[in-house]
Amino acid sequence: MLVRNNTMADFKDFEEKVSVVFADKELLKQAFTHRSYINENKNLNLAHNERLEFLGDAVLELIVTDFLFKKFPEKTEGELTAFRAALVNAQALSQVATILDVNDLLLLSKGETRDTGRARQYILANTMEAIIGAIYLDQGYGSAQTFVVTYVTPLLDEVIDTGTWIDAKSLFQEKAQESVGITPTYQLVKETGPDHDKHFTIGVFLNNEKIAQGEGNSKQEAEQVAARAALDARGW
Repeated sequence: MLVRNNTMADFKDFEEKVSVVFADKELLKQAFTHRSYINENKNLNLAHNERLEFLGDAVLELIVTDFLFKKFPEKTEGELTAFRAALVNAQALSQVATILDVNDLLLLSKGETRDTGRARQYILANTMEAIIGAIYLDQGYGSAQTFVVTYVTPLLDEVIDTGTWIDAKSLFQEKAQESVGITPTYQLVKETGPDHDKHFTIGVFLNNEKIAQGEGNSKQEAEQVAARAALDARGW
């Protein structure tokens, strides 16, 4: 697969789709530019999207927090935190990215274009955060809020219906103690990626038996994924 070199025209459809017309077109292109693309195309004088991702992560969390706080005045802090975690994780954000055809515009190295599955999911999720950061910088908080409420928070119904907001670690511990009298433990199986973009694989064990494992951008996320997989594996 050839490495893309998207022009501004390529991003016009995206602007129309999300109803955001950027004043700074280069900022939008930067949101789609992965570090690996820069490494292979240093002569293009482009910037990668990691700073935008950092900013967008914070903006996204604030908007989702505000949305949930107002929508559920009766919910506890713990429940709101769980809802938020389910809306801003890699799975949810990559789902939004797929809806918006973000993958078609990604600027990646030749090696990264071959990645699929979880690796691509993380790239898509990080790109969504960068897009939110770019909208915030270019259009202000109001436009970023409209974008998030239009495309991210509607996933809440699915989150509630499927129970993905539930604290899987707490539930698996409860079930394990009830069923076999053992408290689960979690161990790091693998850690990959540079310091700015770590991915973790965590195994969940009952005594010395590994029940399942999970991956995530943080150890906490990987533990939750592992616990959910373990619940499925044990039929709990």
